[in-house]
Amino acid sequence: MGTQVQTRPTGSPLEGQQALTAARHLAAAGEAHQYLTFALANELYAVGILNIKEIIEYGNLTEIPMMPTFIRGVINLRGAVVPVIDLAARFGGNTSTAQRRTCIVIVEMRQDDTKQDLGIMVDAVSEVLEIPGSEIEPPPAFGAKIRADFIAGMGKVNGKFVIILDIQRVLSIDEMATLATAGLGNSSEISVT
Repeated sequence: MGTQVQTRPTGSPLEGQQALTAARHLAAAGEAHQYLTFALANELYAVGILNIKEIIEYGNLTEIPMMPTFIRGVINLRGAVVPVIDLAARFGGNTSTAQRRTCIVIVEMRQDDTKQDLGIMVDAVSEVLEIPGSEIEPPPAFGAKIRADFIAGMGKVNGKFVIILDIQRVLSIDEMATLATAGLGNSSEISVT
């Protein structure tokens, strides 16, 4: 069963950031399988904390014309332009509506020798969990609400499953560039292999 690093849901991006910092220290000390969990469209997802730079409050976005619907816009993060991805729309669902607990999780993507920060819009940040490898099942071959190649595994936590995302696949810069160039609104229409 997964070990909780933080036992209560975070109420703000600041609390989520503090939990993330604590979990990073544990991961650096040799603890494996640390995940930030978040809610999105009534599902619980997890992303490895080593991919995450920070969590910020959802704020003003600058919309970019003629982009796929899953690209909500860009934000200015300490002078850097950071694209913000609506994960619900990226997964082929409806676009998210910003609520009180909506956050942007800043993820560092690496491709070849370059780094790119991307923001992912989530309904709410939940907690940081440590999930032992023995509690992670392979992704289902069918029946998931999202593309199977987006799922790294299914973590068992307190008798329930948490969908562990393959964030490098979900936020593939090449695939999103292809979708943006094609001007498609629904990311499920193209599968780049």
